[in-house]
Amino acid sequence: MGKTNKEIAARSDQVFIGTYSRYPAVMVKGAGCRLTDAEGKEYLDFLAGIAVCGLGHCHPAVTAAICHQACVLVHVSNLYYTEPQTELAELLTAHSFADRVFLANSGAEANEAAIKLARIWGGERYGIISLAGSFHGRTLATVAATGQAKFQKGFEPMPEGFSHAPFGDLTVLEAMITDQTCAILCEPLQGEGGVRPLDRDYLQGLRALCDKHDLLLIFDEIQTGMGRTGTLFAYEQLGVEPDIMTLAKALGNGLPIGAMVTRKGIAAAFTPGTHASTFGGNPVASAAAVATMKVMLADGFLAEVREKGNYLHEQLQVLASRFPALATGARGLGLIQGLVLTEAGVENGGVIVTRMFEKGCLINFAGNVALRFLPPLIVSREEIDQMIQILTEVLGEM
Repeated sequence: MGKTNKEIAARSDQVFIGTYSRYPAVMVKGAGCRLTDAEGKEYLDFLAGIAVCGLGHCHPAVTAAICHQACVLVHVSNLYYTEPQTELAELLTAHSFADRVFLANSGAEANEAAIKLARIWGGERYGIISLAGSFHGRTLATVAATGQAKFQKGFEPMPEGFSHAPFGDLTVLEAMITDQTCAILCEPLQGEGGVRPLDRDYLQGLRALCDKHDLLLIFDEIQTGMGRTGTLFAYEQLGVEPDIMTLAKALGNGLPIGAMVTRKGIAAAFTPGTHASTFGGNPVASAAAVATMKVMLADGFLAEVREKGNYLHEQLQVLASRFPALATGARGLGLIQGLVLTEAGVENGGVIVTRMFEKGCLINFAGNVALRFLPPLIVSREEIDQMIQILTEVLGEM
């Protein structure tokens, strides 16, 4: 068996369907904010598995929880109760607006659950309005909800009942509401759409429209949830409570788990048999999520995320001022930050990410408009400085 990046990648390409365009590195080990490939090269990870490893790679508390649970009980299905998923649901309800939880295996599944709940709650109403530039998943319904045509191409016809309002325009959105509409679905900050935050006034306007027209407000916090923005959930700092919220990514710090949370009056629309998941709330994944939440809820953790997020934002703003031909400024919340590129910068976006990779730093290019930075929430100022130094070198070479 080959042990070089090239040899293992060649084996992989012989057996996998070509749904991914991968970088030529085979990752074999992770610790904190660092990854190591098959040839021993180390990478500073400012993607965290696309906002998944919020506590970094192989966090000791999460690893211990996984190992313990794997030795006790791995799976029984949702025909029976288990304590890890019960404890997780208790933590989620104790620290959010919600008092009912559905556990799934991914963000797309969490959004599917939210869509189904909104529709069964709505009775004869089934329409869901989301936003242009949004991303809600890769299943057929969540692709239909996604406000980016490139993800829908080739999979038409889309399921009916989904429409997309222009980003940030409440007047147009209200005009789209009909007697068939049951919900508005949005991300408080669009991640795949280019790290675009929705402002407080707009989100409060959405809340008011939902109240006025008896609609559910669904927040997709799959990328912004679990401490990423500096509060456990982004809605906490935006002055708006949704009716339904979806979570995944960092919930299990790398183990596949998602959640849809809501209030009991809305949750009552789901009864036994209306929705289910064989693996949802798996004991090992739930144990990982419990351990993850306990670390994030410890005194001072989220305050440090806010502080480091501000520092990263400031350093990116400095870079934008140094390279005005390539970047216009930074935007984001907490430790999800984007460096917005100029037209010339956009033309080089993919090249910049590749050069960063070659120099041992992982970032990505989001929405064809911004470089996206999603470091583990445990990132240090020194690691932020190291990333900025590498990015400075790369931008200087453009």
